[in-house]
Amino acid sequence: MAENDAAEADLKYIEQDARRRNIQETIDRLKSPHLDTRWRAAESLGTIGDQTAVEPLIEALKDGYVDVTWEAAKSLGSLGDKRAVEPLIQALKSEEKWLRIGAAIGLGRLQDKRAVDPLINMLHDGKTQVRKFAAWALGNIGDERSLGPLQESLQDKDGSVREAAELAIRLIQQKSGFNENNEPEKATDQ
Repeated sequence: MAENDAAEADLKYIEQDARRRNIQETIDRLKSPHLDTRWRAAESLGTIGDQTAVEPLIEALKDGYVDVTWEAAKSLGSLGDKRAVEPLIQALKSEEKWLRIGAAIGLGRLQDKRAVDPLINMLHDGKTQVRKFAAWALGNIGDERSLGPLQESLQDKDGSVREAAELAIRLIQQKSGFNENNEPEKATDQ
């Protein structure tokens, strides 16, 4: 019996060590001279879901290629670590549309209320996809401060932005206990 326990402990250690090595190798690929290697590494680190990737992914937000930065931004959101909030808020100011989109997605996944005001500002971005994902992120965060600006986005010239705003409003109302008229839901006796 003790021999079995020792073998299981050894196997568990071997698996953990292999996982650590795999994560470190993936982090190291963020520094590759090859663009496709870097963006795939940034994408993989979000899927792997290990917190040791947070700082390297924050650093990858400065990569010279948007393929890497937007994957890094989305992956930071997937990791759920609040250290990523401020760097992602800064990424919303990028000239690069895809980085702003990735940052909005990352912030929506993190659901941190510090991102609400910067995302509200993104509802006026010149790029349709940025406005759409800003609305999605606001809905995912669920802060009631977003309701007024999202209501305004229902008048956006683009249908996908209007749809994202409508869904976001419904999500926020659901989380807040309000109906479609922004009135508190009435308790019903059953």
